[in-house]
Amino acid sequence: MEINFNQDLVCEEGRRIISGKIVPFSSEVGHTSAGRVIFERDSIKIHDSAKIKLLLEHDPKQPIGRALNFTTTDEGITASFRIAETTRGNDSLVEAAQDLRSGLSVGVHVIASQPRDGILYIQEAKLQEVSLVQAAAFNSAAVTSVAASEPEPELVEETQETQQPEEASVENATPVSPEVEAEKVEASRPAVTAVAYAAVRNPIQNKVDYLQHSILAAMGNDDSRQYVTAADNTTSTAPGMVPTPQSTTVINALANADRGMIEALSRETLVGEGMTFELPRVTAVPVVSNIAENAPITESSLSATYLSVPVQSFKGRAITTIELMDRSNPAYMSALMQNLEFAYAKVTDEFATGTIFGGAQQAAIQANTATGFLSYGAAAAAAVYASSLGFAQNMVVSPGQWSNIMSYNDNGRPIYTAGQPQNSGGSVSAQSLRGQVAPGLNLYVSRSIGNAGGTTSTGDFSMVVINPDAWTWYESSRFQLRTAIQADGTIDLLYYGYAAIAPKIPFGACWNQT
Repeated sequence: MEINFNQDLVCEEGRRIISGKIVPFSSEVGHTSAGRVIFERDSIKIHDSAKIKLLLEHDPKQPIGRALNFTTTDEGITASFRIAETTRGNDSLVEAAQDLRSGLSVGVHVIASQPRDGILYIQEAKLQEVSLVQAAAFNSAAVTSVAASEPEPELVEETQETQQPEEASVENATPVSPEVEAEKVEASRPAVTAVAYAAVRNPIQNKVDYLQHSILAAMGNDDSRQYVTAADNTTSTAPGMVPTPQSTTVINALANADRGMIEALSRETLVGEGMTFELPRVTAVPVVSNIAENAPITESSLSATYLSVPVQSFKGRAITTIELMDRSNPAYMSALMQNLEFAYAKVTDEFATGTIFGGAQQAAIQANTATGFLSYGAAAAAAVYASSLGFAQNMVVSPGQWSNIMSYNDNGRPIYTAGQPQNSGGSVSAQSLRGQVAPGLNLYVSRSIGNAGGTTSTGDFSMVVINPDAWTWYESSRFQLRTAIQADGTIDLLYYGYAAIAPKIPFGACWNQT
């Protein structure tokens, strides 16, 4: 999941530095691409600040600077960026100084999150980039036509006092750069003038226009005859001169980063060394009894043992070539690493599901009806509390059971998508893998149920109720390792990480079983 979050900035034009708060912690709700979001304190990790770039509008093809420093406080993270001495960098400084682009927006990859009351609380995320973005107040200020170059354009001096209105011709206009940087830019490279040009004035824009002017031309209209003659020289008459661009948007219906089972567990950071770690677990507790006066008191003590938790390694490998790395669209490398991340998410969620399947208890209740579903939820919650002395909070279901739950109704009225309070038993949406179901459990959907432990999509072991404190997922950061093999010019990409799942109280989870 990638989230963008905007903040105001400060622009130091003379020093070519842009700085400001890039994200607040805890105190502010942001409206992002993932909905309403709050970043918890210290939730954003910056692994290598020197590699963080400042982009323009989150476009990886438009870098304008690089991070100088990051400062983390209880209130959030502030950052400073040095802007490159390029045409795009100069323009960005002007736009920032004149409040045309007055926001900083972070792009992060969410590793751990928790939805509560309609807000997604980010617990752990990795900073990928920061972007200079346009402030909301200037959404209508959009460039409509720009040419990168023209042959030897005639330069026209333009100052603020002589600047023409927007309707006037802007051909041969020289862009205004920040005054303090003009000398440096001229000394470093030849001046480049960006000019604007008018669109083709032929009124024929579609087949209807062409037919209309063809008729007028046949009737003797000289203007229409010229329009038709010009329109006849179209892309169909010279297809070899018209390139076919390819979009950088990648379509992927085979993988994603969803980890419904892991998100339903408690989360902790994995220790930094060793392939096994231990957790103390109480095996006997002292007792207190009702003792009569002068009667002997029963002796008791506290005893404990250690739960040994093995650390698992998860690895993915991809082999590519230096030619593909050098000559491909930048989207290739981004898509490659993203799909390794998706594969990592899939295998770790399946591992967690299989471990819980083997250690949790089972409730022999048929749950494939609305009544059976309510019975299973209540019985499983009670069984979890009896075994762990902690409350069940989450229910994880297979995609098949997700479909069943959305169809449950009360005399034709949907139970979990109801709009009226008299029959509303929770909230489940076809557009979200999160929801809430009776008896007050948070709903998660995991595609791993059905791929681990012999489970099925809607039958036995298709739902599990969990006390998250009874099962904990430990995870390290993910790593990338690239090795160039000089003999044949291939590049070996290794994506890996370490994780462990601790069954602190195994019966703190309860599967359905008929």
